[in-house]
Amino acid sequence: MVMWVFGYGSLIWKAGFNYDDRLVGFIKGYRRVFYQGSTDHRGTPEYPGRTVTLEPAPREWGVAYKIAGKEDKETALTYLEVREKQYDKKTYVDFFTDSMALAPAVSGVMVYIASPDRKLNPNYLGPALLEEIARQIIHAEGPSGPNKDYLFQLEKALLQFGCEDKHVIELANEVRRILAEGEEGD
Repeated sequence: MVMWVFGYGSLIWKAGFNYDDRLVGFIKGYRRVFYQGSTDHRGTPEYPGRTVTLEPAPREWGVAYKIAGKEDKETALTYLEVREKQYDKKTYVDFFTDSMALAPAVSGVMVYIASPDRKLNPNYLGPALLEEIARQIIHAEGPSGPNKDYLFQLEKALLQFGCEDKHVIELANEVRRILAEGEEGD
């Protein structure tokens, strides 16, 4: 039996595990938002970065990875449990590759989500003004690099497969504006 994993953040451009196939498509019932704190990859406990999680909405684009080999599945799961450790919820969703399709291309695709329940997820930062999120992203840096690199890589990866994510684009443009105007210390 194969395993499928849905990526909607850095998994889009950096899987970090072996896979047999990669499909571009979407899941229904969610949208990507920069509401999850990152104290292990794109920030620190003292200055958390922001990464994406999912919240209820009509649909969200990303990629699904097919992992067929037993050893590859075990390795991928072990890797993902460490990489996604700050995401407190794992669920299984239907994955679509055609917006007109009534039936999913793949069912039972695993996805990690950071819930807004601060008792279960102490790193949840939640919504904030666009400028506040942008300034936090500008200043945050962790072992995986600057938080702004995460944002810009996500924007680029989404645009490469034709997804114009309004939240990601507006946030990236706000970060660029602040950096261009030299206001990052405000």
